[in-house]
Amino acid sequence: MKINETNRIGALNPYHKQNEARLSAEGKTKKKDEVQISAAAKEMLTTSKASGADRTAQIEQLKRSVASGTYHVEAGKIAEKLLPYLKE
Repeated sequence: MKINETNRIGALNPYHKQNEARLSAEGKTKKKDEVQISAAAKEMLTTSKASGADRTAQIEQLKRSVASGTYHVEAGKIAEKLLPYLKE
């Protein structure tokens, strides 16, 4: 049984260089995350279908109908909206 291979005596840890590179990289300044919103997205945010008060009233009405169990989803309308995406 061979305990020490002659060609491995004095061999360096293979992860030593990786560890040194990681430690030296930590000393450098790290990049910061940045978010850029396109002009089209900004326009979508500013122009909405319903104003704030109208939208709030609509949301409250939907919450009440869901809580009372009277909210009904029409499958046909959902299918019409999904059809263009499924055709692509």
